[in-house]
Amino acid sequence: MSVTTEINKPKAILRTVMYGAVSAAMLVAVFSHTDAITSLFSLGGIYAALPIATVFAFSFAHGAFASNLWSALGIEATTKKTAPRPAESVPRPAQRPRARLRMSA
Repeated sequence: MSVTTEINKPKAILRTVMYGAVSAAMLVAVFSHTDAITSLFSLGGIYAALPIATVFAFSFAHGAFASNLWSALGIEATTKKTAPRPAESVPRPAQRPRARLRMSA
């Protein structure tokens, strides 16, 4: 393991616990207040954006939890840098001669 992973590991563990607690609290809040949330979301108009905002909030909290969990476990994405491949030259087919119409009078 590298030095940067060891330094970030306690921070990742703390963030994992924090985002896990936030995710769990959000789930408990939604499932314990389903009637109020359903009536609020079904009002229409501008309230129609609330389910979308709620899904984004859940997605952010769960994504941050999962990302920090992988970091705490020491699983990181590879950061292999590759040189850009040169553009391949595609040979163009030979241009066909155009047919010429001869008109006789």
